[in-house]
Amino acid sequence: MLFLMNDVVFSFDAGELAPPVARDRFAKLSLNYVSELGRELYAQEPLLHTKDPERAMRLASLIVSKAPDINAALFIAPGRGCLVELVQVRYAQIGLEVMGALLTRQKAGSLTNVEADRQVWRRLAA
Repeated sequence: MLFLMNDVVFSFDAGELAPPVARDRFAKLSLNYVSELGRELYAQEPLLHTKDPERAMRLASLIVSKAPDINAALFIAPGRGCLVELVQVRYAQIGLEVMGALLTRQKAGSLTNVEADRQVWRRLAA
């Protein structure tokens, strides 16, 4: 599956990221709890998706396990070590065409945060 985390497209099999014991343990978590976990991770490292992609993929896997229709997440932290409450989170469902175009751009080395914003998040739109 493809998942956009901020401005990085991950390709993974969600079922392979968590061992069976962990899957059972995480089955009881809510999406709100997973969101809070993501906010904590991004408060520690605002560039988690680039600095620790394995951890970001596990977070994406948890998000998908709670809400299978979500395939994109945006975590915005004002700075490293900020208060968890200051980290903003948004989720989206991106069409296959857009996700494919983003992955193609990423493979070509031309996917930027500005391009991801234009295609998905639209934070910079006038």
